[in-house]
Amino acid sequence: MPVIVNGVELNDADLEQELPNHGDAANPQRRAITALVLRRVMLDEARRLGLNAENDDAAIDALLDSQAATPEPDDAACRRHYEMHPERFTVGELVEADHILFQVTPQVDLQRLRERAEAALQQAQAEPERFAELARALSNCPSAAVGGSLGQLGRGDTVPEFERAVFGQPAGTVLPRLVETRHGLHIVRIVRHVAGRLLPYEQVAPRIAQALAAASRDTAWRQYTRMLVGRARIEGIELEGADGLLVQ
Repeated sequence: MPVIVNGVELNDADLEQELPNHGDAANPQRRAITALVLRRVMLDEARRLGLNAENDDAAIDALLDSQAATPEPDDAACRRHYEMHPERFTVGELVEADHILFQVTPQVDLQRLRERAEAALQQAQAEPERFAELARALSNCPSAAVGGSLGQLGRGDTVPEFERAVFGQPAGTVLPRLVETRHGLHIVRIVRHVAGRLLPYEQVAPRIAQALAAASRDTAWRQYTRMLVGRARIEGIELEGADGLLVQ
């Protein structure tokens, strides 16, 4: 079924040119078509408003700058962000941790896997001195060969869900709950924690301002483009999940 935007059918040549930009998507062709639809909608609006530009990309930039502009964050907003998220501006923080991984695979019985992991967690809490032994016997991670040791971890070294669970925890403890990540279920022991040093606000203020401005801009662009899509005449495709393309 052809995809038609405001009476204009998307052509195969445009799709072929756009497709390589979405090779990492679950459905590259659909994502490429979605990107072309959004681009067409924005170009049509730029022309309707009489925005003159050297090329299509410049026209889209001019449209977003004029119709979805956002104010720059002030110092108060930057300071609030700094005070609310000190971990983002701390350097030298380290955690030394051990873990036992119960890996989730496509064929695994999740209920039985969780039951096994919960039983092992209770055992590790009751007999923490046997943690390395349990890791060697039960863990699905290569670290099992060294008793589950992950060595020293800095922020950004692990997946976010694991990082959130282990940083800030006291040394010498087995976490009381399973840590769930994209890799599976983890039993975690914190061996050592080095607090690190909080960078002064003045040193990170420009970075905070840039990040807050980008977040505000992305939100404004999403809202504006969603409005344009709602007004457009689009046939042949539903644009669910298109928001992720609006800021690229």
